[in-house]
Parts: sequence; C-alpha cells; structure tokens
Amino acid sequence: MVKTMKTKENLRKEKDNLRSQKITAGILRGLVSISMLITVAVLIALIGYILIKGIPNLKPSLFAWEYNTENVSMTPAIINTIVMTFAALLFAVPVGVFSAIYLVEYARRGNKLVGIVRMTTETLSGIPSIVYGLFGYLMFGVAFHWGYSMLSGALTLAIMVLPSVMRTTEEALKAVPDSYREGSFGLGAGRLRTVFVIILPSAIPGILAGVILAIGRITGETAALIYTAGTVAGIPTTSLGGVSVYDMMGSGRTLAIHMYALLNEGLYMNEAYATAVVLLVMVLLINALSAFVAKKFTRS
Repeated sequence: MVKTMKTKENLRKEKDNLRSQKITAGILRGLVSISMLITVAVLIALIGYILIKGIPNLKPSLFAWEYNTENVSMTPAIINTIVMTFAALLFAVPVGVFSAIYLVEYARRGNKLVGIVRMTTETLSGIPSIVYGLFGYLMFGVAFHWGYSMLSGALTLAIMVLPSVMRTTEEALKAVPDSYREGSFGLGAGRLRTVFVIILPSAIPGILAGVILAIGRITGETAALIYTAGTVAGIPTTSLGGVSVYDMMGSGRTLAIHMYALLNEGLYMNEAYATAVVLLVMVLLINALSAFVAKKFTRS
C-alpha cells in the first residue's frame, strides 16, 4: 500500500511538472513570436516609410555626374561609397582573418595573449563610432598630416569593423569539425596547408557573414567619416600624366554623409529621402551579392 501511494504521488508530481513545463514553454514561445512580429513590423514600417517618401522624389538630375546646388547629384557620393567600402574591407578583412587564424589554429590553449586579444576586440566592438572618428582625425589627419582624405576614412572604418570581422572569423573557424584537421594531418599535410586548403574554405560562409555585417556598418557610417574623410560634395581626383584618376588623399562624402548633409541644411528634404532609397537599395544589393557568393562556396 505504501509503495502504491508513493507511486501515485510520483506520477502526480511528474504530471504537474509536465504541465508546468508545457505552460512555461507556451509562454516563452508566445514571447518569442511577439518579439519576432515586432521586429518584422518595425523593419517593414521603416522600409515602407523610406520607399513612400523617397521613390516619388527620384529624378534623373539626382544622378548627374557632377554635383551642384541645382541638381544635388548623389553620383559622386555613390562612387565614394563604393570606393570607401572596398578600401576599408581591403585593410580590415586580411588582418581580421589572419588574426583569427592565429588565435584558433596556432596559439596555444590557455595562452594569456589570446585572452587579452579577445577581451580587447570585445571592448573595441562597443566603442561609439564618434570616438573612432576623433581617433582617426588625431591619428591620420593630424599626426600623419593626411588631413581630410578618403584614405583616413577608410583606415578609420577598417579599425572600426576589424573586431567584428575577427570575431566572426574566429567563430567560423571553431565551427569546422576537428575531424577535418585530423584527417588532413593523417594524410601528411602540414598545418599551413591544412589551414588554407581544408579549414579556411570550409569557414568561408561564416567569414562572409562577418564581411556582410562590416559592409552594412561601413555604408551607413557618418560620425567616423565626418572627422576623417570630410564632407566635400564631389569625386576627389588628381592629374596623373594628364589623366584624371581617383585620389585617395582627397576629401569626399559618402552616400550616408550626403544624406545627412542634405537633412542638416534643411533645403533639400525631398532629395534626402531619395538618397535614403538609393542607400537602402545599395546595401541590399551588396548584401545579396555577398550572400550569393557565400551560397556558392557552401555548395562547392
């Protein structure tokens, strides 16, 4: 009888636990669903507002080759944005990827240097962009005597996105199964060959995810570039052998700064909304291209 009573009590407790777990799971599922709906609704509302306000104001004069106060062309800003994005990635991606390779594949476990580097990268990720802008101004503009230049802006943005590229690459390398490394070593391959032939290609989708995040931050950045690249509304060029070429030491504004300047002046509000549409489409195209490349590498 005593055993029967205990068994019934245990069954009752198990049923109560299962019931409470189901209730808790249902509440959490509901909260997650609500959060998802809020996020999607905010995104749709933001994109819809930009498109509704900006598309009617798009006109051919906004895409003239040269900027003036009559056409308020954004073409120079588009070109500067593309150049700035590729220049910043050119500096940030190799350094971030090779640093992550060292931390994951070469550094000894428990190394104090690894812990310091990781803590530093996490700290740098939380620094406001205006601080990066002031640092870039003092370092590249004043100390290096580069003044307001596209190169100063590109290096500042490279430093700013370096922690995210480095951390995402590190996580992508850690996600590669150890069996890949063991199989490569078992076939007689060295560590360098294993990293660049086996590990790195397998981690490319994760690395590209970090690059996509970096692109989004670069194209939408304003505070860091105002103090480094400047706000000149034109394409910086210099004469080389009688031919005009792009000058990285010249000052120029990106598309985000162009939109900020138009809004700040208060005279070209409609053109600013049109610029926002172009900036949104530009970011979506770059992200779509990066995702397409990531899928190609994943399939291969």
